[in-house]
Amino acid sequence: MASASSDAPLTLLTGATGFVGSAVARVLLARGHRLRLLARKGGNRANVAGLEAAVVEGDLTDPASLTSAVQGCRYVFHVAADYRLWVPEPEAMLRANVEGTTSLLRAAQSAGVERIVYCSSVAALGLHADGTPADETTPVHPENIAGIYKQSKYRAEQAVLALVRDHAVPAVIVNPSTPVGPRDIKPTPTGKMIRDAAAGKMPAYVDTGLNIVHVDDVAEGHVLALEHGRIGEKYILGGEDFSLREVFAMTAAAAGRRPPRIELPIAPLVPLALACELLARFGIEPVVTRETLAMARKKMFFSSDKARRELGYAPRPAIQAIEDAVAWFRLARKAA
Repeated sequence: MASASSDAPLTLLTGATGFVGSAVARVLLARGHRLRLLARKGGNRANVAGLEAAVVEGDLTDPASLTSAVQGCRYVFHVAADYRLWVPEPEAMLRANVEGTTSLLRAAQSAGVERIVYCSSVAALGLHADGTPADETTPVHPENIAGIYKQSKYRAEQAVLALVRDHAVPAVIVNPSTPVGPRDIKPTPTGKMIRDAAAGKMPAYVDTGLNIVHVDDVAEGHVLALEHGRIGEKYILGGEDFSLREVFAMTAAAAGRRPPRIELPIAPLVPLALACELLARFGIEPVVTRETLAMARKKMFFSSDKARRELGYAPRPAIQAIEDAVAWFRLARKAA
């Protein structure tokens, strides 16, 4: 990867040690940006090891660290977020995802940052009841948003739009669907699902659906939003819509296993979710919760036509994302 010249734009990237952020970092370096990465003290930095970038310590819940991090930057990519489908303290997630986003964007504006790309999520968008693909204009009903993570991303996106509208903050919003691929070290909830399915630990599935996209295409879409996106606009960065059964079948094929063939109805799983929530009070992370079951009742299908049209976004076939994820998890397991 070529070194950035001394006169290249200085770009702050939050969340670079994570799954999507580390992919964005690589695209930015390939485009010639000088990178400053915001990382939490003591966090796992394996995803950015060897990258030519300056790392500064900070946290979304520490406004002073954000003010310091943005100084001298021309661009800011805000990718960091608390991404968990269950948390013991919902308020902590709201502080990071909503208040932290607001603090960072205000700091960036005060520092004279030219353009900000904010990584939201399709979790902040509306859905069609009939399962047809939603887009950036699909109405959102906040009272129906299931789960604290989705609520936090919706509130954060609304805060960004308000800052753009009321304070002329130069932000473009991208809404990734369900990224899959290499370097999912945590892993994300979706990554864990792919990993377990590849290992034969997913014997059954429920009738739901999601939009799968390669993480590297999501990263490319972030940079395209910087280069071609319109301030205050939202762009879905998605791939292809699949049922969960199809996702597991592709994962099994990539791993050389038989796919699960048992479809479970959602309603009878509610008692299991209640039991998992009870055990969670004793520090055992729940396998399923009532919130995740509520999410599963809706098919998360989306259209990326706007990003294709305005940004030149062109994602690869989603099967490649699943194959790359399975290969990466296999190598990570061998290295462990």
